[in-house]
Amino acid sequence: MSLSHPFRFICYSCFLMILISSSNVSANAPARNYYQLKIYHYKTQVQEDQIGQYLQQAYLPALHRAGIKNVGVFKPVDQQDTDRRIYVFTPFSSLDKLVGIDQQLQKDSKYVADGKDYADASFDHAPYTRVEIIILQAFPRMPSPQVPNLTAAKTDRVYELRSYESPTEKYNLSKVKMFNTGDEIGLFTRLGFNAVFYSEVIAGSHMPNLMYMTTFNSREDRDKHWEAFFSDPQWKTLTANAEYKNNVSHADIVFLHPAEYSDY
Repeated sequence: MSLSHPFRFICYSCFLMILISSSNVSANAPARNYYQLKIYHYKTQVQEDQIGQYLQQAYLPALHRAGIKNVGVFKPVDQQDTDRRIYVFTPFSSLDKLVGIDQQLQKDSKYVADGKDYADASFDHAPYTRVEIIILQAFPRMPSPQVPNLTAAKTDRVYELRSYESPTEKYNLSKVKMFNTGDEIGLFTRLGFNAVFYSEVIAGSHMPNLMYMTTFNSREDRDKHWEAFFSDPQWKTLTANAEYKNNVSHADIVFLHPAEYSDY
């Protein structure tokens, strides 16, 4: 038996309301930030001083003037003599802003003046060996970065940068889902890991993978947090779930200290 016209109209109206409501929920969801992780590779103290001067006096102030409130600068706790590094973490509200930032900075006359020594370095006295850039997108469960709520002096803090590579794209999606739908992020939050960001890598040299950074007042504080994490019932339930098995094939862990002028 066919539905009457009024009833069909009511059903159609209800369907439209559901669609509009769903669209509004999606539209009102916080936009996910894009991140640039720039890694300076260098060898000498002279190069480190050049990079540090440029970042502190030219680059970070210019990013602040461009509307980027917080920028992170970090150095490994244990530097390797053959490959010393400085990490620069910059969040952007959109991919367009990330792509356009270099051109935008070139229009800032103060940035050009303050960064002149760095920009005009000669070919045989370059301030670095290479620059590596990784592009990331924030996870839905934490769509923008957070400044850590720590009490220790910056010189005592330990920031932990983790990179999880997966054997295939499908396994990578599984690990990303584990953080978001599986609420691994919620577990980190509940245990007080003071994360700066969680993200999936959308362009980099080691893919597929994801990266995140947690922060602690000290190395001892870090070890206590991870001990609590691995013994937590929520983590044991997550790892027992067949859906999340074998989704990490390689993990890199780097311990970092924030520079004194770092915003994180």
